[in-house]
Amino acid sequence: MQDSNSNSNSNTNAKAARIVYLTRVETFSCAHRLHSKLLSDEENKRIFGMCNNFHGHGHNYKVEATLRGEKAVMEPLDHKNLDKDVPYFANVVSTMENIAVFIWDSLQKLLPPGLLYEVKVHETKKNVVVYRGE
Repeated sequence: MQDSNSNSNSNTNAKAARIVYLTRVETFSCAHRLHSKLLSDEENKRIFGMCNNFHGHGHNYKVEATLRGEKAVMEPLDHKNLDKDVPYFANVVSTMENIAVFIWDSLQKLLPPGLLYEVKVHETKKNVVVYRGE
């Protein structure tokens, strides 16, 4: 429902939920053979060529899995003064360890139980904290 004082051209402080896409990249190596049991050996060799090698052939695969959701976790932190703009840090020192805990707690509210394994926060190129909810 729109505010009676707003229109499509107004610039208000309220932002629509932002949608973000989080992608995880993984790699794996395996072998396979392109061969159909419905075809003769000659037909398989003609259709699949070298990929029909009896012993198979290998690949190094890269997989990307992407989740879609609202920008619920980073929105409270991005371009903010943590100590002044994020209520959680009003009485909690904004160390990178506590930032990791804050992100963990925020994600836990959005994900099914047991799905979140780790939150890693890079403060600088050399300083990284890992939190696993322990």
